[in-house]
Amino acid sequence: MTDPITAADVARGVCRLFAQAGLVAIPEVPLPNGRRTDLTAIDAKGQIIIVEIKVSRADLHGDGKWPDYCDWCDRFYWALASGLDPAILETEGYRPESSGLIVADRYGATVVREAASCNLAPARRKAELLRIGRLAMRRSMVAADPELAAGWLEG
Repeated sequence: MTDPITAADVARGVCRLFAQAGLVAIPEVPLPNGRRTDLTAIDAKGQIIIVEIKVSRADLHGDGKWPDYCDWCDRFYWALASGLDPAILETEGYRPESSGLIVADRYGATVVREAASCNLAPARRKAELLRIGRLAMRRSMVAADPELAAGWLEG
């Protein structure tokens, strides 16, 4: 019997897919609206991609917060654990005309449906790229020297 696929497994698979496509990603990015993304990626052109990971049917059916991410990215994807039925994502409430779909396990991922592009306003893009870049650098600094984390709030 194999272990169930976790959100970390799906994130790993999606990051492998993104790396092959030249995108860089960071997990758990807080947004200015109080939400936190599962994965946020940036492509070579500075486009921002947000990925919401789901590993169970209950988690997928219970998600009502995902529309709050759409104002902060150029493209939005669902990433489902392989074996999870994606049929619900074809219903109107999940905006299949604009949201993309990725199916992943810990070893890789496949884009099943591309996300539509909805370009961020230039001022918001600049602010978000700066915020995400600083967050990534802060995490790198703390990884190299954990004592830096004392008193440092993420955001």
